[in-house]
Amino acid sequence: MSKRLILRLLSGFALCTSVAAHAAVTKPCRLPDFPQEVQCGQIQRPLDPAQPGGKKIDIHYVVIPSQDRNKLQDAVFLLAGGPGQSAINVASWANGLLARMNRRRDLVFVDQRGTGRSAPLECPALEKADEVLSPEQKVKLTDDCLRQLQALPYGDLQYFSTSIAVQDLEAVRQRQGYGRINLVGASYGTRAGLEYLRQFPQSVRRVVLDGVVPPDMRLASSDAQKALDALFRDCVKEAACNASYPDLAQRWKKLLASQPQKVSMPHPRLGTPLKFEMTRDGLLGLVHKTLYSPTSLSALPYALTQAEQGNYAPLITMSGATSLPGPGGIAYGMHFSVWCGEAFAQGGSLPANDDFEKLMAEMYTQTCKKWPRAEIPAAFFTIPLSASPVLLLSGGLDPVTPVRHGEAVAKALGAKARHVQIENAGHGLLAQGCVRDVVHRFLNAKEEDEALKVDTKCVRQIPRALAWQSPVAAKTNKAVDKAADKNADKAGPKEKLKEEPKP
Repeated sequence: MSKRLILRLLSGFALCTSVAAHAAVTKPCRLPDFPQEVQCGQIQRPLDPAQPGGKKIDIHYVVIPSQDRNKLQDAVFLLAGGPGQSAINVASWANGLLARMNRRRDLVFVDQRGTGRSAPLECPALEKADEVLSPEQKVKLTDDCLRQLQALPYGDLQYFSTSIAVQDLEAVRQRQGYGRINLVGASYGTRAGLEYLRQFPQSVRRVVLDGVVPPDMRLASSDAQKALDALFRDCVKEAACNASYPDLAQRWKKLLASQPQKVSMPHPRLGTPLKFEMTRDGLLGLVHKTLYSPTSLSALPYALTQAEQGNYAPLITMSGATSLPGPGGIAYGMHFSVWCGEAFAQGGSLPANDDFEKLMAEMYTQTCKKWPRAEIPAAFFTIPLSASPVLLLSGGLDPVTPVRHGEAVAKALGAKARHVQIENAGHGLLAQGCVRDVVHRFLNAKEEDEALKVDTKCVRQIPRALAWQSPVAAKTNKAVDKAADKNADKAGPKEKLKEEPKP
């Protein structure tokens, strides 16, 4: 028997053994939005890693197996955001972005402890609140949730940290028999990816970090205010925006100062009467939610000027405050367990230099006074040089994970880090243009040098989305521009509308 034939037989035996091993630890199951069967698995993990014989929790995960006969063993693990998102719940979204990788590699979605099916720490009253809550209401609901969570069999909340969670991830990798794996982290998932890379560098082949959350990031930042200020400046430069929404920055300040206001309106989704008090903090919170996406940001000038007139429906609708919770919903118990430990472990108070920083600092400080905090190892806040290639993605309009975070982390990771940014993109770039193709080529490259030199020329700098206008405003602006152009030589520069036309 030839050596070549022997090698082929051994290779086929190894592949069959691997498939059999995978079949033994997972079972066929169905997920929403997936026409095909996938594989579901779970693994028992100690609640407290220091007590391996103590209380256990089940960590659930889903594998979308590659059907290729020559499948590779460097699976792709998706690390969800939040903190508090279920990776399994966003699997259909991620599968759409990573489908090409699934041709030869398994895609794996692990529900991090505290989320989805893995010892969930959910606060349904907060997560499903179908109204605009006041700060007092949020505090009460959070306190109620804390008591309910601590009564659970796994209610020792100090064991739901990022450092412990990535040890669960490594246990899943070992159970599945994978070699070095690829990590794709989104938002908070980038922090989990960095911690996994720190603790288990030998288990990592490639890493993609989309919307970078450094380990030393402490929640509040001035980036939300910077994103809003940039919108106001750009509106002045854009003729149509400035005509429809003049003096927007000053009008925003007046709108904030005019709170609280009694609001009565039809529910945006149900159509039923909705009454509540709009507070200053409530208004800031609604605006903050619209800053994540350039699309909603482009409609913000209209929503703010409508709110001036007492019509808060556009802003509330855009923020999603009255929407049904979707697959990307947040388990707030896990969210607070992570942030209360990691943001406050560094000592001192949270920064509070502007309205958005003050809002976040007050909310988390109030909540974390009572919330149990994990013991965070000092090394968690460090970023060692990476031995594996890392691709970092940043949006220039991102109000929570700005470009400077990506730059700083890339510098700390060293020569094997590559940072890509799109100036006028918001939070998360994986769904932008050809970015998914760049990610595919980066992860699929056979050699490290090839991955680090991946061609990013297709990632073009897109313009900022133009400010949305009501049809009446657009028609009026067109007429004004036409008249101004006709009489330009006589009248000089175009006149600007002094007030926003009411639709």
